[in-house]
Parts: sequence; C-alpha cells; structure tokens
Amino acid sequence: MVLWIGKSFAEGTCMTSTAGWRRRAALTRFTTLLFGGLLFGGVLAAASFAAPAPARAQEPGTMTVYRSPSCGCCGAWVDYIEGHGIPVEVREVDDTVPVKRLAGVPEALYACHTAAIDGYTVEGHVPIEAILRLLEERPDVQGIGIAGMPAGSPGMGGPVTRPYTAYTFGDGEVGAPFMTFPAPD
Repeated sequence: MVLWIGKSFAEGTCMTSTAGWRRRAALTRFTTLLFGGLLFGGVLAAASFAAPAPARAQEPGTMTVYRSPSCGCCGAWVDYIEGHGIPVEVREVDDTVPVKRLAGVPEALYACHTAAIDGYTVEGHVPIEAILRLLEERPDVQGIGIAGMPAGSPGMGGPVTRPYTAYTFGDGEVGAPFMTFPAPD
C-alpha cells in the first residue's frame, strides 16, 4: 500500500469566498477518507492537488505528474514540460482514475495523465502556453484539462489535425473554454 502526500491540500484556501468554503469542505472529506482508512486502489494522491495559492511573481514550482508506467505519450509530455524549464516529479501508478477522482477532474476531461502544480490540476496533453497562463492569471478554478489525446498535442507527436480546447473545471464539472489551439492553415 502506498500513501503519497505532497503539499497541504488547503494551502492558500481563501475562506472569504464560496469556492474557499467548498475547498474547505473537500479538505474535510479528504481528511475523513484519509483517517477513516479508505484508500482507493491503495493510492492516495489528493494532497498534491492543493487549492490555488495566492498570486506571486516567481517561477512555477515542481509539477507532480501521475501516470501509468506503460504510457509512452505521458513520458513524452513530461519531457515536453521539462524542456520548457518546469521541474517534474513523476509518480507512476497502475490506475490513474482514483487520482483523477480525488483531484476533482470531471470524467468528460479524463486523459491519460494528471498533474499538480502550484495548487492547480492539469489534466491531459495541455500545452505549456495554457499552463503558464493558468499560473500567471491564477483564476478561481481547480484546474484545466484537455480530454483524450488530440493529434499533434504535446506528447502525442504528429501534426495538429483539428483544433482542440483546454477547459477549466471545478467541483467535478467542466467549466468555460480556457484556451483553444487551432490547426495550422
């Protein structure tokens, strides 16, 4: 049985907002699961998916990526992120679904890997431009994600054959479009 705990789940939670109280409720549910002994598939990864921290003018922190050890495109995406100067810690898990559930990723955005950075969750083959915008603007969301494995997206290789969009998400629901990546003309 493996127990992974990273940053505090509640780090940076703003208790003056409705979203802050929802995050506090999520922390309570997480604590109940943790101390109640309920571990999904023997892996508990929720602590790395902290609430957004306050805005700050510094480089992004280390990104933690949860991925299957047998997935080649996940490894290629990690290489892509590291190539853009973001340090990455990889945690290989046999089943990423419990990580996604604990991180609040809506099923409609499930992809092959899930990452946590500076209090946000990044689901799937999200380009660096969207990640940097997320970290700079610090919107009140749990994270951003791109469903599936779009052709030409980072880690997938090949040309972009059709536009794909990164969406925000929170409370297990897909939110607004965050950034669209067009196919070349």
